[in-house]
Amino acid sequence: MARAIPIDKLPVYSKQNLPDPAFDYSQGAAFLISKPKKWSSFDVVKHLRKCVDLRKIGHAGTLDPMATGLLILCTGKGTKSISEIQSKPKEYIGEITFGASTPSHDAETEIEDRAEFDHITREQIEKALENRFSGQIIQIPPMYSALKHNGTPLYKLARKGKEVKRTPRQVIIYETKILEFRNPQLTLYVKCSKGTYIRTLAYDLGKAVDSLAHLTGLKRTSIGDFQNEDALSIEKLNAIFLDK
Repeated sequence: MARAIPIDKLPVYSKQNLPDPAFDYSQGAAFLISKPKKWSSFDVVKHLRKCVDLRKIGHAGTLDPMATGLLILCTGKGTKSISEIQSKPKEYIGEITFGASTPSHDAETEIEDRAEFDHITREQIEKALENRFSGQIIQIPPMYSALKHNGTPLYKLARKGKEVKRTPRQVIIYETKILEFRNPQLTLYVKCSKGTYIRTLAYDLGKAVDSLAHLTGLKRTSIGDFQNEDALSIEKLNAIFLDK
């Protein structure tokens, strides 16, 4: 079995290192791409396949359609590096709204319940983050996720109104920081490990401050040392590969 190519040995394409349409991407490469809102992660994969005329492409960590920010795609032999990239810490900026919850824990589904939120203070949120959302924590993955139950993605079951027991998972929250709080809106910076659901963090934070909450916006700003500010836009990819 071929060994994975370390990410530091792959050509990494970004704003500072633009891709060459003549390169043989089957030999392995990584693309830093800034995912637009409403695009699924697989939409970006399909688009890059069209750009470089190669099917063997994978991404190193799903972003939900409502989320934006850094998505790293690997091509050809570089797909063996995906697990290495996935293991790196990730940074996000999330927009959380208190006082209401949804089945998906984000704005992709309709509000299903409401609760009081006038009592929530910045100090209360800071205390909850310090005591309950720092270091190793346990999360229960949301029903609206790509995790599978007996081979079926959970989100497909959720859309049919079904709910199944999910195995709690341990994740790591390295750092959180309140960037802005104007009740009921919270802007929160989170640095976390692989497998962390920011949607679940938002939902659990609402419970922790005796209310409800859901995620109304999310941007992934980094994966390891790779930054979204260096990532290529879809428009730039089009200009390089398709607009001829």
